[in-house]
Amino acid sequence: ADGELVQYHYGLKDLVTILFYIFIAIILHAVVQEYVLDKINRRLHLSKVKHSKFNESGQLVAFHLTSVIWCLYVVVTEGYISNPRSLWENYPHVYLPYQVKFFYLCQLAYWLHALPELYFQKVRKEEIPRQLRCIALYLLHIAGAYLLNLTRLGLILLLLQYLAEFFFHMARLVYFTDENNEKLFNVWAVVFVVTRLFTLTLYILVIGFGLPRVESQALDPERGNFFSFLFNNILFRMSVLLLVCLFQASVMWRFIHFQLRRWREYWNEQSSRKRAAGGSKQQSKPLKRDSGYHENGVVKAENGTSPRTKKLKSP
Repeated sequence: ADGELVQYHYGLKDLVTILFYIFIAIILHAVVQEYVLDKINRRLHLSKVKHSKFNESGQLVAFHLTSVIWCLYVVVTEGYISNPRSLWENYPHVYLPYQVKFFYLCQLAYWLHALPELYFQKVRKEEIPRQLRCIALYLLHIAGAYLLNLTRLGLILLLLQYLAEFFFHMARLVYFTDENNEKLFNVWAVVFVVTRLFTLTLYILVIGFGLPRVESQALDPERGNFFSFLFNNILFRMSVLLLVCLFQASVMWRFIHFQLRRWREYWNEQSSRKRAAGGSKQQSKPLKRDSGYHENGVVKAENGTSPRTKKLKSP
């Protein structure tokens, strides 16, 4: 009422809040699984492998869509998109608006809830290392941005990452319902490349030009200043940018390798279908088989006699 803006800082009580929303995430996960995904699975009659992947993509589509809408609302209302300078101005960003803090706590709760879900969903042993690696990377980046006061940069990066992941898992759901429909994979490929370019540009803008211009360049953990004094050193700054570029290049290389393999499989499948169709046409033509050979327009048997039956004269 007085125009005062209440802001928040992280602390030990966040652990209790995260624990509470872990249980909420488990309940929502079960609701989506029982009332949406299980009903669709009964109609599709998928195999066990496809059934597991369909459930994984279905849950992540719901989560990524919600997160993209929520994150986009936060960055627009807070003015992080309209004013890119706000990503590094007044660093460290120790005090957070309520919606930013709540978003980060819910993100941490969701990815922590994914650990017990590996047991509840009876995920195959072959899939557990891949999913554990994915969960660990998300927790590392989200918790790092939250604890090191890089929440504004983290919001933009999460928005780009979740947008690409949403199209990928949506394409997988469509593919499981109709294996001949791969158009959304092409859309995901375009979105993935665009988001990688934006991510790399954002890193260069914030690390290369933004943080080195911060007024407070001294290490001050009590105030949450962890980075600005490091980025004042041009050698350290260039080393970090080089590592970021190499990491993005490795991601793009794996993406290109995946696309080439997918196109190769597609063309091999198309060529095999054409060969199978050509063989079926040849087999469908009727074969004419004669009991003898032709000589002067008369069909004769192999021994030179006429194939017609002789009529016996009456005695």
